Amino acid sequence: MNIKSLLLGSAAALIAVSGARAADAVVVAEPEPAEYVKICDVYGSGYFYIPGTETCLRIGGYVRYDIGVGDVGAFDGATSADVEDGGSNDTFYKNARFTLKTWTGQETELGTLKTYTETRWNFGNRNADLGADGDVNPAFNKGTSLNFAWIQLGGLRVGKDESAFNTFIGYAGNVIQDTLVPYGDFDTNVVQYYFDAGNGFSAVVSLEEGSGGGTDGSYGVGTIDSYVPHVVGGVKWTQGWGAITGVVAYDSNYEEVAGKVRLDVNATDAISLFIMAGYGTDDNLSDPTYAFAAGGRGFYKQWDGNWAVWGGGTYKFNEKTSFNTQISYDEGENLGIAANIAYDIVPGFTVTAEVDYINAGTIGDADGLNHNWTGITDGDDAIGGLLRFQRSF
Repeated sequence: MNIKSLLLGSAAALIAVSGARAADAVVVAEPEPAEYVKICDVYGSGYFYIPGTETCLRIGGYVRYDIGVGDVGAFDGATSADVEDGGSNDTFYKNARFTLKTWTGQETELGTLKTYTETRWNFGNRNADLGADGDVNPAFNKGTSLNFAWIQLGGLRVGKDESAFNTFIGYAGNVIQDTLVPYGDFDTNVVQYYFDAGNGFSAVVSLEEGSGGGTDGSYGVGTIDSYVPHVVGGVKWTQGWGAITGVVAYDSNYEEVAGKVRLDVNATDAISLFIMAGYGTDDNLSDPTYAFAAGGRGFYKQWDGNWAVWGGGTYKFNEKTSFNTQISYDEGENLGIAANIAYDIVPGFTVTAEVDYINAGTIGDADGLNHNWTGITDGDDAIGGLLRFQRSF
C-alpha cells in the first residue's frame, strides 16, 4: 500500500464518520425577529412608540420630600400633643410624595388623540393644630389621589382635570404656598373645548362638576347639586413679550360669578413678572340662611370679599438658581407674602427654601363670614418656612 492509497482511504473514512454524525445533529431554530422600542419625537422628548401600535407614550413623575416649620396658619407648621403631659408642642410638618405621570399621543383623522394622568401617594403628618385638642399628630400613609385623568381629541377634553379657572390663566406665582390668599379651587371633572388660532390667540369653554361638600359657614359646596354644571370661559393673547389672559366662571350652586384678569411680562431673559386681579359677586355666598352656608367663599370666588390681587415674579441668577416671590391681598384685608430660592443641584434634582407670611386683618369680625382661610390659631398672623427636595424624571 503506497502513501497515495493510504490518504484516499483515510479521507473516505472521515467522510463516512462525518455523514453519520450529521444524521444525528440537532437543528437550531431561527430566532424570532426582535421588536425594539422606537423613539417617538412627534410630541417632544421622552416619548416612545408602544410596540405594535401608533401610540406614543411617555412616563414621568417626581419624588418629593417637604420639611416645614413655624405656624400652622402659614401652611408650613404643625402641632402635636405631648405624650407625657398632653400639652401642645410645635413640631415639624413633613410630607413625602411619589407622583406618577403618563402622557399618550396619536395622530388620527379627527386630530391628535391625547391622554394625561397624574397619580399621587403621600406619607407624613398633618398641617394642623392637633396639639390644641390634645391629639397627637401621627405620620401615616395618606392614600392615593387621582389628580388628572383626561382624554383629549383635537380641542375636546373630557375627564378629571383642574378647573380652567386656574389652568388656563396659569395659576399664580412660582412659590410653594401660592394660596395664602386663594384664587379658586382645583379638582373637577370637565367637558371642555380648547381653541388655538395659531397666532397667539386661544380660548376655552369648560363645563365643570366641581368638588367637595363644603364646610357650613366657612366654605361653599363645590360639587354641583343638580344637572346644571359650573361654567368657565377664557381668552388669552400670547406673544414674545408675555401674555394677557382673562377667565370668568359661573357657580351654578350659589348662582354667583367670578372673574380674573392676568398680565404676564417677560421683562428680560432673567426677569419675568405677573399681576392678576380677581372680582366676584357674593350675595348668595354670604347668605347665612342657606342650608349649606358658604361663609363668603365658593368654588371659584375663594378670596375674602369681592376683590383680590396677586403679583410677583421670578429672577434667574443663572441656569441653576432662581428667586421667586408672590404678594397677595384681598378686600377682607388678608395679606399673603411668599418668597423662595430654588437651586438645581444637578439636572432633575431641585432644592427649594421658602418663607411664608399671612396676616388676616379682619379675623376677629363676627359677621358670619370666614375671615381665617389658612387656619391661624394665635392672633391675626402666621409665619413659617418650608424646605423642599424634589427629584423629577
